[in-house]
Amino acid sequence: MFQPVYLDHNATTPLDPAVKAAMLPWLDGLCGNASSRHEYGRRARQAIDEARQKVAAALGAHPTEVVFTSGGSEANNLFIKGAAAGMKPGLLAVSAVEHPCVLKPAAQLVRQGWTLREIAVDAAGRVEAQDYAELLQQRPALVSVMLANNETGVIQDVAALAAEARSSGACFHSDAVQALGKLPVDFRLLNAAGVHALTVSAHKINGPKGAAALVLDKRVELQPLIAGGGHERGLRSGTENVPAIVGFGVAAELAAQRVAELPTRLAQLRNTLEHGLTALGARIFAVDAPRLPNTSYFAFPDIDGETLVGKLDREGFAVASGAACSSANPEPSHVLRAMGVAPEIARGAVRVSLGAGNDENEVEQFINALRATVGRLQGLTAMTV
Repeated sequence: MFQPVYLDHNATTPLDPAVKAAMLPWLDGLCGNASSRHEYGRRARQAIDEARQKVAAALGAHPTEVVFTSGGSEANNLFIKGAAAGMKPGLLAVSAVEHPCVLKPAAQLVRQGWTLREIAVDAAGRVEAQDYAELLQQRPALVSVMLANNETGVIQDVAALAAEARSSGACFHSDAVQALGKLPVDFRLLNAAGVHALTVSAHKINGPKGAAALVLDKRVELQPLIAGGGHERGLRSGTENVPAIVGFGVAAELAAQRVAELPTRLAQLRNTLEHGLTALGARIFAVDAPRLPNTSYFAFPDIDGETLVGKLDREGFAVASGAACSSANPEPSHVLRAMGVAPEIARGAVRVSLGAGNDENEVEQFINALRATVGRLQGLTAMTV
């Protein structure tokens, strides 16, 4: 019997068995609130502390720099809105290819007197050097540039960008949700370069949904989004999701262990995939830029991406037509538009994002299914011309 093949790991990843095993006791019997003074509460607090240490160790950070949140979206909002709340309205700059959970809170600040500037990218999706230099001359107060793009996989040289921004006095944030586990991510080195805050999330590294973190230089003052009992150093009140946080800690530990060898294997699989895509006539976006080793974003002329994704789903292959978090938006990808891709090409975009469980046989099966599906769709297109 044919088993469906999951090729959408940038959207979310399957739960690692070791992560599940660590979480289960906290879903069955261990019920303490980490703020309680009794034994149940103390055990929950210890579990959170241990998870915080594991996440910090995976990122080269100190445990006191790790602020747990419910997800990457909340962590990004916490930094952007929280940092802005303690400043006089000024210039806020974000790259044009950021995730909506950075772009939208940034846009909300405009109504509070902030000026928003989107940093241009080149045709390969990298921050455009001249535009960035001109931005820094305007002395932005806040800058956010993601470490790796969720659609194209393009990697930004965040350390260099942050170092350039230091002279302007900007507070610099990077969304590293897609990078953790696929690239070495060292907050201490990034912090030394000028990065003040970093966002990471559990469900992108074979951990559970519902746990993420803002890794924050303690010299940066934030106003909390959620006021209450003062949890997470007063930055994120609310009873902690102990099972998810415990799972996050184990997932981060495993990701740090695997990052030495997993990217190489994923890159080999992607090379096989893209050799097949090229043979079929696909256009691969950002192919000349440094990219995550697991991500390939492509389109075929005159084939709608949503249609192709639906056809492939029926063939047993789970891929994406863009970012899962904004899939309800029928407009062409804002990432591809920022890269100057024509709308008729951008509407055909399909993303394959590989994971640790994929193998060569699955990639070959996918190419075969894609060949047949694209052939049928091209035949239909030819009949209507």
